[in-house]
Amino acid sequence: MPQRILVDVADGIATVTLNRPEKLNAWDTPMRGELRRALEAMDGDDRVRAIILTGAGERAFSAGQDLAETQEFATGHAGREWFLSWRDFYDTFRRLEKACVGALNGVAAGSAFQVAMLTDVRVGHPGTRMGQPEINAGIPSVLGPMLMIERIGLSRTIELTLTGRMMDADECHRVGLIHYLVPKEELTTKAREVAALLASKPPIAMRLCKRRFREVTQPAFDEAFTAGPRYQEEAFASGEPREAMARFFAQRSAKGSSAR
Repeated sequence: MPQRILVDVADGIATVTLNRPEKLNAWDTPMRGELRRALEAMDGDDRVRAIILTGAGERAFSAGQDLAETQEFATGHAGREWFLSWRDFYDTFRRLEKACVGALNGVAAGSAFQVAMLTDVRVGHPGTRMGQPEINAGIPSVLGPMLMIERIGLSRTIELTLTGRMMDADECHRVGLIHYLVPKEELTTKAREVAALLASKPPIAMRLCKRRFREVTQPAFDEAFTAGPRYQEEAFASGEPREAMARFFAQRSAKGSSAR
């Protein structure tokens, strides 16, 4: 089986690549575990001063949750436990002591959008698209809105959450979700340039600055994981997510058949 997480270290910068391009780098529970372990290893590696997170292929940073996994959840309890399983995953990003650059080489949707927001600096190209389309799969958004409110304000967060629309690169750049918007062929170079700048900073000051950001956002993060389980339990108990995902797969299958 091909490695789903690739790690390369060069010149003090670790590049962690989501390597499931045939699935738009969507992750399931085992892949999330692999990513956590890779990031923790790089954060503890004395050779590494900064981390770049990116996706394989040219279409997606990551499509987020692999719906083939969540489609199998048939009870509210399953939805509740699934949501709770994400806390350590997101906490891995929040606890990184080294700077993390998101090199957004395409779509960043749902939980991948949330992960992108948890990187410190984001670089994108004109084909980058970001958003929170969970409502389209019948899944209520809990952590995503919390992260968006801190970055882009309540009004736009409500609109994006309830419509499930994806923002194009220009909008993401305009609202500050993408810090550097560069031509596609310059994405990797710019990400490494930014990572090198961050790697040059005094490491203790970097660690303490990141700790302080974590402290001031901790109450909202804790509240999301207190509230989230009951929201997901109600949603999955209703059967709506399973029905929505079944329609999604049926439509995708129909498109594939018509293309042939």
